[in-house]
Amino acid sequence: MDRFESMSLLLKVVETGSLSAASRELDIPLATVSRHLSELETRIGAQLLVRSSRRTTLTETGLTYVASARRILEQLKDAELAASGAYSEPKGTLFITAPMVLGRTHMAPLVAEFLQAYPQIDVRMHLCDEISPLIDRQIDLAVRIGHLPDSGLIAAEIGSVRRVTCASPAYLAKRGIPQTPGDLGHHDCVTFDNLASPDFWRTADEQADRAIPVRSRLVVNTADAALRAAEEGVGMTRLLSYMVVNSVREGRLSIVLQPFEASPWPVHLVYPKQQPAPRKLSAFLAFALPRLRARFAMELLP
Repeated sequence: MDRFESMSLLLKVVETGSLSAASRELDIPLATVSRHLSELETRIGAQLLVRSSRRTTLTETGLTYVASARRILEQLKDAELAASGAYSEPKGTLFITAPMVLGRTHMAPLVAEFLQAYPQIDVRMHLCDEISPLIDRQIDLAVRIGHLPDSGLIAAEIGSVRRVTCASPAYLAKRGIPQTPGDLGHHDCVTFDNLASPDFWRTADEQADRAIPVRSRLVVNTADAALRAAEEGVGMTRLLSYMVVNSVREGRLSIVLQPFEASPWPVHLVYPKQQPAPRKLSAFLAFALPRLRARFAMELLP
């Protein structure tokens, strides 16, 4: 294994948190991973990793080495892309990540159209509600919901989403329509735990942001599960507007407490700053931005 491969292997161990996780992801025997890292440490003449039964951590020397190795590999990748023409014509593999429901409803159809238009570009799309670091995971583009932290990423806003409270018409007919956030305490609730606490839901009014106690009869870890349960009349749910837009328009759900909604969250496409930007990324941005903006504009709920 040459030095570049050893560096890549070390970065994968750091990314996954252990030698065993790296061996599984790379499909390399654990003994091989351990041997190559030991050889790398011998070549450098310093210990890079502290190994334990639970996790692997970097030494101080290891932290410095990993930062340098990451820069070197990024420069190598740029050199190879430039030599292969990735900066002169749209081709190559584009790595995209997006939240699960938004990825399924918005990004997947868009990517299908994009692949038809650009036959020399392939796409790998990872749908996950966890936020992944772009540079560490070598991700070209991500969809992010919410206010962005200050970072070195470039962001292009494509729309905004509301946090809406809703229930099925049958449930509301049986249990009544809440008029104020305090009324939620008298209702059964379905909580998507990635978006809200099972014990308190946050609402807004003229005075301040408030945490309202709720009784979550059902707590789920996917938006789809919360949506289906609410449609079946299990209780009130709190979801993002793009998740419920079809159910609301088709009459399966009704929005309540609209005057008490918190401010909408912006939605962005974010990507690392690169000069020049790979043509595959530029091509996707030119294709995706107007289409996504138009779609979000059409999906505004009443």
